[in-house]
Amino acid sequence: MNLADDEELMELMVRAGFETVFVGIETPDEEGLAECGKLQNKGRDLVATVKKIQNHGLQVQGGFIVGFDSDTPSIFERQIEFIQRSGIVTAMVGLLNAPRGIRLYERLKKENRLLRDPTGDNMDFSTNFMPKMEWSTLIDGYRRILDSIYSPRLYYERIRTFLREYRPGRRQRLLLSTLVKHPRSLREALTASLYGVHFRKVAEGGRSVSS
Repeated sequence: MNLADDEELMELMVRAGFETVFVGIETPDEEGLAECGKLQNKGRDLVATVKKIQNHGLQVQGGFIVGFDSDTPSIFERQIEFIQRSGIVTAMVGLLNAPRGIRLYERLKKENRLLRDPTGDNMDFSTNFMPKMEWSTLIDGYRRILDSIYSPRLYYERIRTFLREYRPGRRQRLLLSTLVKHPRSLREALTASLYGVHFRKVAEGGRSVSS
């Protein structure tokens, strides 16, 4: 997220042909950010930060995680709200896992909470440790996030939010109105719309694996 602090770098990236950046946002919760060591994301307006990057002509893809020890059942709606407000079209939300070789793995090992090695599949509705949150609450909340953010209504609302912030030019509508009013944005609008079909299929596939 601290890319937004370096305007010269963003401008040079766009001039060099960069169109998209992947940002590990993880969570809008300050305790969760401290827990995963994302100190560069703490103490800032994360939505405004995302929009600043978008304003400089870069699309933001975001990585998000639920399942931190500090998470409460409110985190699911907070994640949905943040993703919608930020206009992050490609929002990749996963359950927390602890691979070998990181501090989280060692801590959970000491706490006797490890169950297995992670599967490596972010969409199989599994974790490799015992979470502090009730398992059914965590899985139901995670499923609610995916069902919400990749539902057609919320997904296309998010594209509109993104196009309003993305520079050059102000984008306000999808496809037809984009073609008429802002033809240079048509590619972004069409690409994001097609991604939505793919993301919904992936989310539905994850549900069938977990059920």
